[in-house]
Amino acid sequence: MKNKQKHSQKESKLAAPSLHVGEVANVDIYHTPALLSETMDGLKIQPDGVYVDTTFGGGGHSKEILNRLGENGKLLGFDQDLDAIKNVVDDKRFIFVRSNFKYLKNFLRYHGIEKVDGILADLGVSSHHFDEADRGFSFRFDGALDMRMNTESKITAATILNNYEEEQLANVFYLYGELHNSRKIARTIVQCRAKEPIERIFQFIEILKPYFGREKEKKDMARVFQALRIEVNKEMEVLEALLKQSLEVLKPEGRIAVLTYHSLEDRLVKNFFRSGNFEGTLEKDFYGNIIAPLKQVNSKVIIATEREVAQNPRARSAKLRVAYLA
Repeated sequence: MKNKQKHSQKESKLAAPSLHVGEVANVDIYHTPALLSETMDGLKIQPDGVYVDTTFGGGGHSKEILNRLGENGKLLGFDQDLDAIKNVVDDKRFIFVRSNFKYLKNFLRYHGIEKVDGILADLGVSSHHFDEADRGFSFRFDGALDMRMNTESKITAATILNNYEEEQLANVFYLYGELHNSRKIARTIVQCRAKEPIERIFQFIEILKPYFGREKEKKDMARVFQALRIEVNKEMEVLEALLKQSLEVLKPEGRIAVLTYHSLEDRLVKNFFRSGNFEGTLEKDFYGNIIAPLKQVNSKVIIATEREVAQNPRARSAKLRVAYLA
């Protein structure tokens, strides 16, 4: 059930945030990208191609794409997080766009680009975000209930907890956290906030504790925080927008590689790559062949090896799917 509450939120302007890399060159790698070589192989980088990294973050994927591009290649990197600017690399082939990737098509048009050879989306939250207490993404630290990828946005996790109606909260926790006791949790939140606003992480954890057994406490707590983060940043809506736009901006046989980290995202990507819609409804021609705008490169989802997981534990939940425009 969709959230009925309307928010008046100003989005970034379309032209102003673009930045040619030479203006910022302080590189600070704050995230180890998962399935890096598999992702690059999936994109099948062409030296003179035009590519988009929709989730620039620490710049790990972008740097590897640039390593594989020739002099005439081009890469655009999107990120709405101000912290990502300090990771921008000094390379004339690269343009940084400080905006949400849901505006992909608009910014390509702004930069005079009609079609691209490849699109990358790594939908995982950067290690940097989990490790910064002030950002509010992790329940390991106390801090403000924030969770905004774009710190200029007005809607925080605290905003949702203190203003959503009980039914809206229950829907968020059920749909995005897959919590079967979502209604009880929502009811308790509404009761607690009537006494005092819910503003801090540890304060919120104390409210949740009665609903989670000790053996699954961390897993269930992670689901709650995931649900709030998805709602704060409208992650599912933004992903749908990106997948739809990919059909318009990819060149014929251009590729899109998407790394997901939970089943909700993976299901959307899997369905869209397979059928061209988010429900996974298959249409077939007279001969029984599936009619879909994209063709999957990998028939099975790609996951990290045991060796990579040992080196980068956060790669454990990563799933990579790659498709090309038929």
